[in-house]
Amino acid sequence: MDDVQTVFLKADCPPRVKRGHIGQLRLVEVEESPDPWDTLALEALEERLVDLAENNRHRSDCFLEIDRHGCRVIQLGDLRITSAWPPFSDAREITVVRPVTKLSLGDYDLDERLVERLRNHHRGVFICGRPGSGKTTLAQAIAEYLDTEVGALVKTMEAPRDLQLDSRITQYAPLEGDLEKTAEIIFLVRPDFVIFDEVRRARDFEIFADVRLAGVGLLGVTHANSALEAIQRLIGKVELGLVSQVLDTILHVESGAIQQVLELRMTVKPPTGMQEELARPVIEVVEFPSGKLTHEMFAFGSEIAVVPIEGREAQANPVQALAKQHMLGVIRQWVGVDCEVVFSGSSSATVYAPSNMIATLVGRGGENVRQLQNELGGLRLSIDSFDNMPEGMERPNRFWDDDRRSQNKANNKRKGKNRRNR
Repeated sequence: MDDVQTVFLKADCPPRVKRGHIGQLRLVEVEESPDPWDTLALEALEERLVDLAENNRHRSDCFLEIDRHGCRVIQLGDLRITSAWPPFSDAREITVVRPVTKLSLGDYDLDERLVERLRNHHRGVFICGRPGSGKTTLAQAIAEYLDTEVGALVKTMEAPRDLQLDSRITQYAPLEGDLEKTAEIIFLVRPDFVIFDEVRRARDFEIFADVRLAGVGLLGVTHANSALEAIQRLIGKVELGLVSQVLDTILHVESGAIQQVLELRMTVKPPTGMQEELARPVIEVVEFPSGKLTHEMFAFGSEIAVVPIEGREAQANPVQALAKQHMLGVIRQWVGVDCEVVFSGSSSATVYAPSNMIATLVGRGGENVRQLQNELGGLRLSIDSFDNMPEGMERPNRFWDDDRRSQNKANNKRKGKNRRNR
């Protein structure tokens, strides 16, 4: 049927289909056929499908994509057929997938500024969204727009090859099972733009960065619930200073439509909420095309901080929250107990610790405090005892108080015993 996207056949189970339009797919059970789908019927069907692929090898869209022990992937025209059997799966099954619709870039009714941004194909772009949200359909539309309207030479890297594209666009699979080797060949054929479908594993993000830093325009398709999550998946795989060079545009897709576009900009400034002398490289996350700043990314101690900007006045300062978290972790390593931090201003704070741990925390000549202040960008710190904490604040470790009271009782008992002995 025209609106059926996927057919699920599993041995000794009623067949089911996914039908509907992008973003509105529903799973429907098909009425039982006279001949049930058992293991032998599915095995015979798979053999016929493999024979079809072999008998139509003269067609570029008919081939055996993957053939492994327990699994096969077959491409027949616009049908992607995946079969699995024990021991890989618990029973023999066949899944047939086809694109429900094929759209052009004009069907999305995009802002002309975004279209112009995509025309400049020397960029790093992510398309993100949940499974079935329409990411691949949008990637296909962009690829064919660049090929036909802009005149760019477009190639793809896919594992498996899932995009339905014009025959002029060459689709590359993993060479010898390795997409890194595919990337090496990509450089030799000198494309203007590459579509990297299904960027999932850490190594995929590293390959994405390598290809992009080589000067090739690149569009990656990845799973994420939001545009910000897609950016965060790249953090840690690429140095912070290179993130905006690798990725500058993120398109978040839901129900077949672009819900949000973010742009990454690199600048040197103090993060919002920090003093001027604490300037550092900051990556600004900006809504496109409005230019509204939503988040800042910067190095904070040994971590990469992603701090929201919106509503900061009404909430606790996120920079202070990061500083507090970092301080508590470092202090716990130094003295082995939990402490408390109270900010007295935008650039000063007091650390409350057990009285007998203050000397260890300060260090010889104050070296520990200076080290912590430098890690926090010059934040001024003072050290005080739990006994001087503001009223109403609960000490972070009640057991410390119990141990101290027990020790005081023991000391008093010894003093009383000594007096009696005299």
